[in-house]
Amino acid sequence: MAGLVGAPFGIRGFVKVRSLSGEYRHLEQLKKVVLRKENKEKSYEIEEITILSNSLAVKFAGVDTPEEASLLSGAECILSRGEAIPLKEGEFYVEDLRFVEVFCAGEKIGDILDVVEGGGGSLVEIGLLNGRKRFVPFRNEFFGVVDIEGNKAELLNTWILE
Repeated sequence: MAGLVGAPFGIRGFVKVRSLSGEYRHLEQLKKVVLRKENKEKSYEIEEITILSNSLAVKFAGVDTPEEASLLSGAECILSRGEAIPLKEGEFYVEDLRFVEVFCAGEKIGDILDVVEGGGGSLVEIGLLNGRKRFVPFRNEFFGVVDIEGNKAELLNTWILE
């Protein structure tokens, strides 16, 4: 996931899009993007992109009014790996973290279901083996080794799940 669609912007059907990486330059060249909302995906051609101070103003083909643009609010922007910003050491793509098994002290406790923005940083949604779901800050003090290729993530302590 590269960004989140926000509120309509202007009267011609633009929407604000916030980059989850904080980087915007790599998004200026996009010609199309897949938007995911409520587990439904749809591809949109991009007519115009303008960089604002802390977001993008994006005009999608066929979205011509603020009312139509408001229907896209909350959608996730999905890019191909080639269009995504390269990762730095210790960074992961959200799509790679989904369904990674979570272990604590060698025992499987659940699976990562999703990663969401939580104001102070990313939160990992863990589906526990008992059927419950918990959010854990995705920070070094809570997670040890995260091995995408081995499909395992180490939760350092279970108290954070209580």
